[in-house]
Amino acid sequence: MRRLALIGAGGLVLVGAVAALLLRPAGAEGVRLVPDDAAVVAQGTEVYATECAACHGAALEGQPDWRAPGPDGLLPAPPHDASGHTWHHDDATLFALTKHGLAGLMENAPPSGMPAYEGVLTDAEIVAVLSYIKSTWPDDVRARHDDINDRARP
Repeated sequence: MRRLALIGAGGLVLVGAVAALLLRPAGAEGVRLVPDDAAVVAQGTEVYATECAACHGAALEGQPDWRAPGPDGLLPAPPHDASGHTWHHDDATLFALTKHGLAGLMENAPPSGMPAYEGVLTDAEIVAVLSYIKSTWPDDVRARHDDINDRARP
């Protein structure tokens, strides 16, 4: 019984890894966040305040009940602080989600208010804002995110 459970869990991990690779748009693979680059983080702070804070909160706290669709059927903006799930995704996925929106990242995406920023922000501005977000995470969360990146990169 235990052996079957382990095989089942391994299969789920494999399916998840294959899905992550298939869902990531081309061109996002080489993206790396730079949360220790003060100039990039400063730029990202400004971009976040202008483009993201209205929905995700000035302190990256997100909207209430962000895991359940609101009355409009849309998923509220999640927090980008350590309490949210942003850090559970590798750099390339975060970049693709920001650039292309949820619908551009996956088929049959749930309704979301997250816009696509392609044509609004440059790739460098997207990397900057994501670098700013990562710079706010505690060291242990940043380390776990780095591990996720290491596993996601070929």
